[in-house]
Amino acid sequence: MSATTASQGRALNGKAVSRETADRLDHFATLFRKWAKTINLVAPSTFADLWDRHIADSAQIFQLASEPRVWVDLGSGGGFPGIITGIFLAERRAGWVHLVESNNKKAAFLRTAIAETGARASVHPVRIEAAPGEIAQCDAISARALAELDMLLDYMSPWVQRNAELKAYLHKGRDYRSEIEKSRRRWEFDLVIHESTVETDSVVLEIGGIRPL
Repeated sequence: MSATTASQGRALNGKAVSRETADRLDHFATLFRKWAKTINLVAPSTFADLWDRHIADSAQIFQLASEPRVWVDLGSGGGFPGIITGIFLAERRAGWVHLVESNNKKAAFLRTAIAETGARASVHPVRIEAAPGEIAQCDAISARALAELDMLLDYMSPWVQRNAELKAYLHKGRDYRSEIEKSRRRWEFDLVIHESTVETDSVVLEIGGIRPL
């Protein structure tokens, strides 16, 4: 079923969404469109396809890992996937998302989105390298359109050292196999590849057991 709006059919990626969560997502979409008129929250070429390209795509993360966890979302930008995960967690009344976004204008948007949707999240307006000093522990890490896998594993390393059970859920495009091959030169990790339900040739990499070679 198309994810043109959350309330239409109350489903995303073919999975049921409660009315409460759908209403929160609808409100987020309204806020996003308003703020995106003055702040570059996503690539302009993808703005018209907000629901499928960004919201439904981001929702895959929670749909793969729906138990209430403490998340770190790296390079949150316009809120994808971190705000979407936080909105889903609001219904659970448990779990949390730490949004790491160093751009002050985008961080201001994220704070507004949290306040108006009730997403279970907080904003850390710092560079990714400084984030482990503010966020002591997490269970899971997400990132979307941020960096190659090898660099993401470097970013995650401080949290991995504190929690060997940590898992990462990372959106990747068609070049993901070469990124995996490159990363395996420096890292060992367990890997599950989830085909995207939204974008052809895209995947979500579920990575655990991360350890440097």
